[in-house]
Amino acid sequence: MSDPSQFSLLKERRFAPFFATQFLGAFNDNIFRNGLIIVITFQGVNVFGFGASQLANVAGAMFILPFFLFSATSGQLADKYEKSRLMRIIKAIEISLMVLAAIAFMNHSYAVLFAVLFLMGCQSTLFGPVKYAYLPQQLGTTELVGGNALVESGTYLAIIFGLIIGGISVAIDPGEQYVLSACLIGVAIFGYLASRGIPETRAVDPHLRINWNVWTETWRIVGFARENRSVYLSILGISWFWFFGSAMTLQIPAYTLDILNGNEQITTMLLVTFAVGVGIGSLLCERLSGHRIELGLVPFGSIGLSVFAIDLYFAQPAMHIVAVTTVLEFINRPGSVRILADLTMLGAFGGLYSVPMYAMIQARAKRRHLSRIIAANNIINAIFMVAAAVFALALLYAGLSIPEFFAVLGLLNIAVAIYIYTLVPEFLMRFIAWILVNTLYRIRTSGSDHIPDTGPAILVCNHVSFVDALVLSGSVRRPVRFVMWYRIFEIPFLKFLFRSAKAIPIASAKEDAALLEDAFNQIDQGLADGDLVCIFPEGGITRDGEIQSFRPGVEKIIARQPVPVIPIGLGGLWGSWFSRHHSGRLRRIPGKLFCRVDVRIGDPVKPADASAANLEVLVRTLRGKNR
Repeated sequence: MSDPSQFSLLKERRFAPFFATQFLGAFNDNIFRNGLIIVITFQGVNVFGFGASQLANVAGAMFILPFFLFSATSGQLADKYEKSRLMRIIKAIEISLMVLAAIAFMNHSYAVLFAVLFLMGCQSTLFGPVKYAYLPQQLGTTELVGGNALVESGTYLAIIFGLIIGGISVAIDPGEQYVLSACLIGVAIFGYLASRGIPETRAVDPHLRINWNVWTETWRIVGFARENRSVYLSILGISWFWFFGSAMTLQIPAYTLDILNGNEQITTMLLVTFAVGVGIGSLLCERLSGHRIELGLVPFGSIGLSVFAIDLYFAQPAMHIVAVTTVLEFINRPGSVRILADLTMLGAFGGLYSVPMYAMIQARAKRRHLSRIIAANNIINAIFMVAAAVFALALLYAGLSIPEFFAVLGLLNIAVAIYIYTLVPEFLMRFIAWILVNTLYRIRTSGSDHIPDTGPAILVCNHVSFVDALVLSGSVRRPVRFVMWYRIFEIPFLKFLFRSAKAIPIASAKEDAALLEDAFNQIDQGLADGDLVCIFPEGGITRDGEIQSFRPGVEKIIARQPVPVIPIGLGGLWGSWFSRHHSGRLRRIPGKLFCRVDVRIGDPVKPADASAANLEVLVRTLRGKNR
């Protein structure tokens, strides 16, 4: 039976009212921010001594600053109190802020509007930890990617509509802003009504004592985030995406005016194009990952971000001499389609980059501290976004044009990506496995639900080719430590991948008794740590496609660590490029490219029943006749 689509969540009470609430919140944020920035940019407003291009970056910094200042407190509140009630309170605060914004717009009080922008940042700071901690309490592990994808795509869909409504509202009534004011108050009221349908979601730490000291609590919750290295580095990866995305989008109004020679309509269209791309990329995550948290999509996303940011520079490096006033004129002007394509792809690859990391944080972080870890994520995100605004101001003040700034961002992203993937080789390992699984072969995995979400287990599989470990790592949703013959472990290039995945090299007692004993010790430790450990009990890659007798080493492992054993039958790789000839050598001529490969995962076997002979029968049965 196939997994249900992510869209089925929109029919369920545990998700639909929450989705509507966060959608309307993002919608209102963007009506307000886009309306404010368009008024400032195209009506020549001067505030605090800053002009239009500088004020766009100042506005971004003022909205983000509360995430740094108050996330520590909001994370504690989200862990201590029931979440649906918190969301209703936050939405009530939004109504009062929108009333204040409406009064300020109608009276042209731009300094007050910047204060409201700061307060809206405070409101969003309160909502963030509740929002992301709510999902893993209401959704299963296999629903997290789909749920996060819907939230991300919904957020960017809200951005699209917010940008459109904000721009249209200003254009309809550029003098008094009555239309914009009515929209802000109306959407806030609808958001509150939607929040009343959110089901009760218990507090995960109701006895928590709130530490109101922002600075000490900030360091404390960052410490929670750093307890799990992969969680912390994912937070840094997400924060870099926010740096990249905010630095890019904050320049769009000035880019439209100074480079594209356009107006408010063109600005709105460019921002909408980027938002559509993020929505598309986010929704593609579930399909490309097969309902798993697929970290292999992260490097794929970062590659696309750099490629299309740099191409955006080449698409229009200097100011266009022909002015445009309508969307149709812009689209018909030579070179415009390329700019729109670059922005769409930047958004799409950004969605592929960020969604898996959000899902991994929710899946791997300690549930009791999750809201505070999300708050730590918001704090670090805020630091990066404020830094992005300062970075942009500095480079633009130094004389860089906006297209040159885009190129610098693309090059900087390459350096940051390389650094992150050296710190977290799991991303690179999963990326290569994902590419292999989705390009060279047509992998069909069945029985994935037999792999436990947590806790130790031994996987036993027949050994068909040199890429069995990569195929399996791309088919199993959890990281796997593979036990492999030391000669395969030492293959150039693959050695780096295997070492990054914490593979365990092993040899026979005749070849290297010390290495054999060290392998058993590493297996013991891995299972004691709750890892999945995969072994190939045949002791080598098949030379004729048939399954060889299973050696008794598997029984020794089980005797030392009595954990469940999960048989896996691997079929379809024999005769492919990476399988052996009868002579034992690797095939030089590619064969069976794009062939169907079956990965069939069987029911867990109790340690008492996991003899080598019994496991061999189970693996043979699972593999069937497809060698």
